[in-house]
Amino acid sequence: MQLDSQAPVIGIPVCIRELDEQPFHVVGDKYITAVAEAAGGLPILLPALGTQWNFKELVGKLDGLLMTGSPSNVAVHHYGGAPDRPDSPQDPARDATTLPLIRAALEAGLPLLCICRGFQELNVALGGSLHTHVHNVVGRMDHRSPDAEFDGRYVPRHPVNLTPNGAFAQIMGTNEIRVNSLHWQGIDRLAAGLTVEGTAPDGTIEAVRVAAARNFALGVQWHPEYRVMENPDSVALFKAFGQAARAYARAKQGQRAFQAA
Repeated sequence: MQLDSQAPVIGIPVCIRELDEQPFHVVGDKYITAVAEAAGGLPILLPALGTQWNFKELVGKLDGLLMTGSPSNVAVHHYGGAPDRPDSPQDPARDATTLPLIRAALEAGLPLLCICRGFQELNVALGGSLHTHVHNVVGRMDHRSPDAEFDGRYVPRHPVNLTPNGAFAQIMGTNEIRVNSLHWQGIDRLAAGLTVEGTAPDGTIEAVRVAAARNFALGVQWHPEYRVMENPDSVALFKAFGQAARAYARAKQGQRAFQAA
């Protein structure tokens, strides 16, 4: 499949990883593939440069923004949380990039899709907090990745009940889906600007919508990007995101043409 000339530009912030004793800016291939194949977008990787970015200008160059999952966790000082486990992987450069970038994207009305860590970043960016160990919360199931080879970690683990007639239910055409589960952390205090769109059987928040967003702005705790083209629910979600980004790009082009006239 080739991207067409009108493919919307979709930014993907990266993580900092140490490889061969050097810092690398990296992102998982599955996110890039999902943007290109399922959303029909042109994926552009955004280095984790923190405050070196002018976020308003950066957002102005994009037609959509995908916040990815990551092995690292949002640092607790960003939401006033209790101390995290000693071995909790951290990525301060990503935190310094993604949290203000999410706010800038929403201010601009940029289409936004947030996955796993990105889902948690969305909640923190808007003033919410996180559980650092969901499996230790009374009444909650163990949402951590199963001890299995790579593909086995992404098998469907539990259902998610979607809000009837909500954004996700309309996109997927159903009120219940089955999802994978690979997370230690999860939403504790829901940010005031978010609306719950889906929950696991134990009450864990799995899907949210930015209530006052001017455009597509959704977040999921699971990983729809994994083998995206093999899952109709995942295809539907990324397709809706891509359509929103394409419409946003057309609107920008129209505005520029009007200003140039």
